[in-house]
Amino acid sequence: MTLLTLSSRPTPPVSLTALRNFAALRGQLRVSLGPECNIACWFCHNEGDVPPGTTREDRTQQPRRRVLCAEHYVTIIGTLIDQGLTRVYFTGGETLASKLAKPVLEGMRQFAAPDVSFSLITNGILLARSMPWLRDTALDKIKVSLHYFSDQSFRGIAKTRLPVSTVLGGIDAAREAFGRVELNTLLQKQNEHEVHAILQYALERRLPIQFIELVDTDFNASGQSAAVPADGLVAHLRTLTREERVEIAGVGQGRRVFTIDGLEVEVIHRELGRHHVGQCGSCPLRPQCVEGFWALRLDHAGGLQPCLLRDDLRLDLTELLATADAPAAIATAVAGHVASFTEGTL
Repeated sequence: MTLLTLSSRPTPPVSLTALRNFAALRGQLRVSLGPECNIACWFCHNEGDVPPGTTREDRTQQPRRRVLCAEHYVTIIGTLIDQGLTRVYFTGGETLASKLAKPVLEGMRQFAAPDVSFSLITNGILLARSMPWLRDTALDKIKVSLHYFSDQSFRGIAKTRLPVSTVLGGIDAAREAFGRVELNTLLQKQNEHEVHAILQYALERRLPIQFIELVDTDFNASGQSAAVPADGLVAHLRTLTREERVEIAGVGQGRRVFTIDGLEVEVIHRELGRHHVGQCGSCPLRPQCVEGFWALRLDHAGGLQPCLLRDDLRLDLTELLATADAPAAIATAVAGHVASFTEGTL
């Protein structure tokens, strides 16, 4: 497969103000390579598509049909990088469970630049076996989801018989190959008794960690009673350090950042607010929205979504990929979509 080289293409003559403002506020491009996954966490939202766990329990609920190939992904991602987006996160499902992971991640090398970052979000299970080719990609960061710290909680949360040592081994493999490895942990009743142990694990290994309060979606509605607020963790962190700051600038939820012996521990805390734009003003789902506009989400069916809760605001890019100048057409469409979303005219 020959991957397109886009960095030399001229910028199409469109208004990019809203898109570039979003990028300047540290907005993310989250790229889902598909719903494939080797576990089935109950809270998964699959970037707005039907999650693997939901399909496993009810075969009538299937994710969208795959449309994009590796070259399509490279075209779209490269176009958006050319137009100002600099923070790209690869997600799933489980990114490394996708057959497209290797060609897409290797295709990012042509866009590597000092101001562009590529992050892999993974459950860690396939990290060790993928390391021989992963270390040669343009990835800047590996972010491992560590929502469990025992075989029992791993089984209860992720519906798997694998030992949690599989994940911890993947973290060790990533630490040997990458300078930047981080953790994230969703606060929930199933791991409430292990949160302090996970924190200690991160501190001992000098791994920055982010604790997250549950984001409500239709897919996790049945488990929302398992959500745990961050207040207790925040109180505990204040016994460990006096270095605390609040970040509410930019996009996404506000966060508390604690520095313990030089290591940052973030807590995504819903009481700190979020970044809303024009389209959010009249949105019927705003009362349950704790995130606002912080990411553009590209899915395997060729859709680009500015909001996790509103798939009716999804932009279909598939027809544009077949045009004579696909990058120019995609840049124009995305810039217009973001502008309309920001202004509240979609």
